[in-house]
Amino acid sequence: MTHESKISVEKRGHILLIGLNRPAKRNAFDVEMLDQLAAAYGELEDDAEVRCGVLFAEGEMFTAGLDLANVAPKVVESGTLSYAETSVDPLGLNGKRVRTKPLVAAVQGKCLTLGIELLLAADIRIASENATFAQIEIKRGIFPFGGATLRFPEVAGWGNAMRWLLTGDEFDAREALRIGLVQEITEHGEQIEKAVEIAERTAKQAPLGVRATIASARKMQSEGFAEAAAHLTPQILQLFASEDAREGVQSFLERRDGNFSGK
Repeated sequence: MTHESKISVEKRGHILLIGLNRPAKRNAFDVEMLDQLAAAYGELEDDAEVRCGVLFAEGEMFTAGLDLANVAPKVVESGTLSYAETSVDPLGLNGKRVRTKPLVAAVQGKCLTLGIELLLAADIRIASENATFAQIEIKRGIFPFGGATLRFPEVAGWGNAMRWLLTGDEFDAREALRIGLVQEITEHGEQIEKAVEIAERTAKQAPLGVRATIASARKMQSEGFAEAAAHLTPQILQLFASEDAREGVQSFLERRDGNFSGK
């Protein structure tokens, strides 16, 4: 990516690092930045060599959220935020979505509005000890329209989510950990390293097994318990026939790490 890009993309082995790269504007998202992030998510989903993604931010803060003066007119005009055919909606709400690759997010400093919604759409979230969070749309006469009303109650429980959604109050990393918004807190400056470490450990696992795990859990979210349960046996029977499953058994017998190919 060029130095002018508002989103940086770096492929590191089987990991794709996606960086919010507009620190001079507090990583606030305009339409161009949203489009670039969607393109990066498209690469995460479609690149067969990539097994896990890491979302992080340059600068002192994760993001100030949406640049509403820039983005709102597009939403009003089109009725939604839409992206190119090869891109993926970073919020997982409309059109093509990341369905087969896990995403680990690392956050530091202020994380406002859209930032929380990007975290909620990720799979694992790591926070610096200096991270603070606020869903402040309620203070601007609107409401979170990027998925927080759908996912925050699911992640944190109804009361915990409404405590922050309905007041717009700021909360810290400890509270984020308590309610499940993040899974781990690191010393400031170590959050990206921890996210990469988790992504690399995930990428070492059997890719087909990782994809099946993600698919099963997301089917539960979107289609309910009965539908997801009905697919468990067909999914595992398919995996039993894979090269990776045979390698998993062999590596267990030989007491070594598996060397998985994704086949």
